[in-house]
Amino acid sequence: MNAKQAAGYRAAEWVKDGMTVGLGTGSTAYYAIEKIGEMVGNGLQIRAIATSKASEELAVKYHIPLIEAKDVDRLDLAIDGADEVDPQMALIKGGGGALLREKLVAINSDRFIVIADNGKMVSTLGRFKLPIELVPFCYEWTLRELKSRYDVPFEMRMQGDQLYVTDNGNYIVDAAFGQITDPARLSDELKAMTGVVEHGLFVGIAHTVVIGYEDGRTEIKEASCSNQ
Repeated sequence: MNAKQAAGYRAAEWVKDGMTVGLGTGSTAYYAIEKIGEMVGNGLQIRAIATSKASEELAVKYHIPLIEAKDVDRLDLAIDGADEVDPQMALIKGGGGALLREKLVAINSDRFIVIADNGKMVSTLGRFKLPIELVPFCYEWTLRELKSRYDVPFEMRMQGDQLYVTDNGNYIVDAAFGQITDPARLSDELKAMTGVVEHGLFVGIAHTVVIGYEDGRTEIKEASCSNQ
């Protein structure tokens, strides 16, 4: 069992009969969905909302019943990965391009569990480039505004020789901020910009972090009440 599998399988233990669950996206979330699918095969009764087309296809493969947002007010639980996690449990997410759906699901869940291998734990966010989702209309103007405000490298995400398009039909620019010493302030600044749909800073959202290690061990971190 590798570190990602250890974290994903451990997080699945929080899923109980009758719950409505948010299914994350990415290589670590894959293992959580795999384990939940095994539990469903053994009789677990749940409903789920997937954060991407890829996760939706995986849920269908494992016969996990899927619903739409209109069918439920809130989720009992969401499980998702992260690209970076700092000591205050602030995250950078969006390496897989599903940040908007992931954040919508996370903030509408009674418990948001983050799963990550120990290599994703950092003292300060920013080693991983920060994804920022942009409206395609006049995105060049939004990018110009970002560059005028922040003296850091910005790179439009590509898929082959075309601009990468999210499941929501938007573009992503990846920003190399370096050390992000005040993620809450940067989060607010970016969210206030017209043309920015969402960004990959998840601050004060995670309730639990499950860290996996290559020897199969897991470590659990819980957020203090002040962070929620």
